[in-house]
Amino acid sequence: MAIDEVEASPTLRRRGKALERALLHAAWGRLVASGYSNFTLEAVADEAQTSRSVIHRRWSSRAELAIAAIAHHISENPLTAPGLGSLRADLIAVLEQSMKRGALIASIVARDMSDFYRDARATPAALREAILGAEGGLLNEIVEHAAARGELKSHCLPARLISLPADLLRHEVFMQFSPVPSSVICEIVDQIVLPLLKTYQTLDGEGAEAPPTNSRSI
Repeated sequence: MAIDEVEASPTLRRRGKALERALLHAAWGRLVASGYSNFTLEAVADEAQTSRSVIHRRWSSRAELAIAAIAHHISENPLTAPGLGSLRADLIAVLEQSMKRGALIASIVARDMSDFYRDARATPAALREAILGAEGGLLNEIVEHAAARGELKSHCLPARLISLPADLLRHEVFMQFSPVPSSVICEIVDQIVLPLLKTYQTLDGEGAEAPPTNSRSI
């Protein structure tokens, strides 16, 4: 094992993945406690009982470490396809999962939005992709199951339409800076998403060319 994968502290001696997990947990703790504006490598080092150099060997800036910590938290708390038997129930369930997990993340970023995006040198969309990664196919999966049950004529829908429920949820979070209640999630699904899905498929027609369905992160 490379020497930089071993922590210098004689009391802890954490190595490799165990050390990285400890650092990411400490970084997440500091983000939750203090927000991004007070987030420093020194504070994370103190939280993790290690040295700044141990952190800097893995992440060159606080923005990189913050993104890694958020992505790690998400990977430990993944969203799952509900499989409740209806498109409406599945959409509401996955948005509620996303809200429970994502409200805290959104509040962290929103509190210090300008600092975070400046340091990360990325757009909100790019950061969303970097953080959420493989979860982009979940809404696609829900739509495919709905088509297989006959609730939709086809699962071939535009990517923007498939991602709309999550996009609207994020909009609510960033506009209100607070968790979105279940009643609003139901309004998003019942008053906007389901009517649009049905209208699109009615207008699209049976013989229309299928639009691209490249997945987007939820």
